[in-house]
Amino acid sequence: MNADIAKQILDKIVGQIFGYQNPWSLEQFAQKFAFDAQLPSQVYDATTNEPGWIRSTNPTKYMTLENVRKRAEVDDFMLPKRELKDMNDIFAAWSETNFTPTDRMNDSINVAESDNVIGSENVYRCVEAIRSKNVIFCESPVESEYLAAVIRTQFSSFCIRTEDSQHCVNSFSVSWSNKITNSFFINDCYDVSDSIFCSHLSGKQYCIANMQFTKEEYEKIREDVIKWIFTS
Repeated sequence: MNADIAKQILDKIVGQIFGYQNPWSLEQFAQKFAFDAQLPSQVYDATTNEPGWIRSTNPTKYMTLENVRKRAEVDDFMLPKRELKDMNDIFAAWSETNFTPTDRMNDSINVAESDNVIGSENVYRCVEAIRSKNVIFCESPVESEYLAAVIRTQFSSFCIRTEDSQHCVNSFSVSWSNKITNSFFINDCYDVSDSIFCSHLSGKQYCIANMQFTKEEYEKIREDVIKWIFTS
């Protein structure tokens, strides 16, 4: 996984949702749409100075998970026994082995600049990606694919900026909602499709700002909204 592949994934997501070519670079997209996600930060291995990525930067000493595993194979992280006269001696000894692992992942492949990834594939700059594929700039995507800049989203595909939502498809900027399809700017809705700027609705289609429109009327306004998203 690298920036070029991540860009290809982003291009596919944007094209699927909006029907237009992606105009943003990876960093432009992250600044515009992932600004509030708790993404991993870059730190450095205290033993090798290799770069690593981690969600929390509260600890002060780091070691990549790969180097932790290599060190464990050498001496199992055990130190020779020595006298410990007081708490200062204990803390000094502990500091010799107390490293926070970075780039943590299990059962995953093609992961870059991410932390705490489990059972996932093609992950770029994400945290807590669980059984997900083709996700970039995401915080806590679960059992999803083709997501960008989402927060705590599960069972979804081809979404940007969904938050605390599930079962969303081809949608942008969805919050606290379930079963949302082909929609933008949705808040607290259930089973809504082809709608924009709607809140607290259920079982609706072709709505804008909680008003019912025909399919033709909706599609015309939708194009104006997409242009606004791309240029604002």
